[in-house]
Amino acid sequence: MADPFEVRMRFTSQLQHLNASVNSSQKAAHYALKHRDMDEDLHSCILEQIERNSMNNRANIMYFIEHFCDMAQRENHPNYVRMMQQDILTIVDAVAPSDGSGAANVKVVRRVLAGLQQKSILAPDRVTEIEACLQERDTLPAHPALSPTDPNRQLEHAPAHNATSKANGVTRPDKRQIEQRIEEDRERHKRLRESIWAVGDDGDEEFEKMWDEASDINEDDYIAAEEDAAERRQAIEVE
Repeated sequence: MADPFEVRMRFTSQLQHLNASVNSSQKAAHYALKHRDMDEDLHSCILEQIERNSMNNRANIMYFIEHFCDMAQRENHPNYVRMMQQDILTIVDAVAPSDGSGAANVKVVRRVLAGLQQKSILAPDRVTEIEACLQERDTLPAHPALSPTDPNRQLEHAPAHNATSKANGVTRPDKRQIEQRIEEDRERHKRLRESIWAVGDDGDEEFEKMWDEASDINEDDYIAAEEDAAERRQAIEVE
């Protein structure tokens, strides 16, 4: 049997080093499922790290939670899912606090909540309840410390070290954290676009999708087809 302290420390390290890649989330999720006999202890690790780390890391942990719950559900380990369901409000409050310091994470929370609802991990009324709490927190720019009026200036004058300054009582991230967040968001958006255009192994799947989305043929379509044919015949005669 693995040493509980070592398991906890290793899982904590994995949470602290999560990034925009799916691989990092899957690795941490596999590790937690491998040591499912310590599920309550590892769940407490998630809660601790989501309260102690930077807003960037909290966003990464939020994305991880969606992957984790999905894998736990597929591998028939409902305890992890049940604990997440119970503590989802605590998690949301940590990722997007009511003081406005996590306003940049509100979109992250909404995206993950939508994914959890789609996977039947969270009930629709629960998501609606949380969404009502988020309405007042979505008040700042999409990226932390980037002013909507002059983002380049904010980035240029952001602190270059780990210390953070405060504006209106809200802790602001340093320059490195801002750049990291922008890069990770860019990576996630790229992956999202790739998933939208992904086509299954069945060659007819894309055709059937286009067929379902196409509108019925009407008289205008026949007229347009006849006009196109007439133009082609005219072009051939000219040649």
